Amino acid sequence: MERVNINENMTILELVSNYPESIEVLISNGFPQFEDKTYLESVGKFLKFSTALKTKGYDIETYIKLIEEKISSDKNYKMATKIEENFDINIVGLLPCPVRVPLQEQFTTFIEKFEKDKKIKVNYKFEAASIGIDYLKENILSINDPDKLPDIFISAGFEAFFDQKSLGLFKEKKIFVDITDDEVNENFRALNIKDPHGDYSIISLVVAVFMVNKKELGDLPVPKSWSDLLKPEYAQRVALPVGDFDLFNGILLNIYKDFGYEGIEKIAKTLLKSMHPSQMVKNANMKNAEKPAITIMPYFFTKMVRDVSSMEVIWPEDGAIVAPVFMLVKRSKREILEPIARFIAGKEMGEILSHRGLFPSLNKDVKNIVPENAKFKWLGWDFIYSYDVGALIHKLNELFEKSASEVQQ
Repeated sequence: MERVNINENMTILELVSNYPESIEVLISNGFPQFEDKTYLESVGKFLKFSTALKTKGYDIETYIKLIEEKISSDKNYKMATKIEENFDINIVGLLPCPVRVPLQEQFTTFIEKFEKDKKIKVNYKFEAASIGIDYLKENILSINDPDKLPDIFISAGFEAFFDQKSLGLFKEKKIFVDITDDEVNENFRALNIKDPHGDYSIISLVVAVFMVNKKELGDLPVPKSWSDLLKPEYAQRVALPVGDFDLFNGILLNIYKDFGYEGIEKIAKTLLKSMHPSQMVKNANMKNAEKPAITIMPYFFTKMVRDVSSMEVIWPEDGAIVAPVFMLVKRSKREILEPIARFIAGKEMGEILSHRGLFPSLNKDVKNIVPENAKFKWLGWDFIYSYDVGALIHKLNELFEKSASEVQQ
């Protein structure tokens, strides 16, 4: 891993100036407000790195390790990511940042032997999921010829996979095939999570939980469920992962499914004023910025909690909302792709996802690190196949933005 000299007493601006790779880590891991350059240059000029982490209750050493991994992966990208002009198989993955490097290393070991045994060349590129929708639009969603799609494509989310103008259209044409085992991990057997149409594979889940700052919450009761969170007493007290499109869209879809448009309006009103993009510049010079009482975050970030006395992780009683990590495998190349796809969905890769990233695996042989009897809130295939999900996501985001803006005024 790349050795860096990150001092916890650096300001955020000093950190980003010295290590440009760190901005992506900050934005993707609890600080989406620093995507705004004006905010970064004003607040970041005096806000210490250690202070920012303390406001979230994050462990400094763990967070620095995330930045080191990002720096290392970027510097070694050309060496770690194989690029061949003449290849037989093309694989593209957008992988969760905390596990991208170990997954890539594990896959490289497998694929080198596979190429030697099969005497074929495999071109593969694993990007950080944080590059998000822009990468998808440029490299995947703009494709209208299925022959130009990657033979295997891996990414989390909903929008790209069910938009009838892009991958959703290819799905209807039966371009993809699910090659994963019929039996899923015991944690998910009650969810009916396998695609009944046999097109998409799901290999893992990004899980949303509550992080409660009991000091900021004061006398308010700790919310135990999503329905609790929608109550008016939590208005402008919640930080939502608006910068994590995959998880955020999953949250909006599930809230809509259970509580309708009214639920979207209610959760929008919980958004902490200072976390709303329209307020970032206005709050740039505030010494005592508002802190969220409740933060909705991927389960992985609970590993970074340091102040256990004031911070409490809540696994929602009505189920942790999940965003699936999909794997799309071309049906036309099933025979040659199946060994690769089965490895990606297998125990070794699943344990990295689950044990190192807290992204539970669907592989039946993986012992997932989740609370006993943990419930999951899965959108469900009946719902997915009843809607134009891409259009619905757009509509829900518009309603959320409108409702949140009304409160911020």
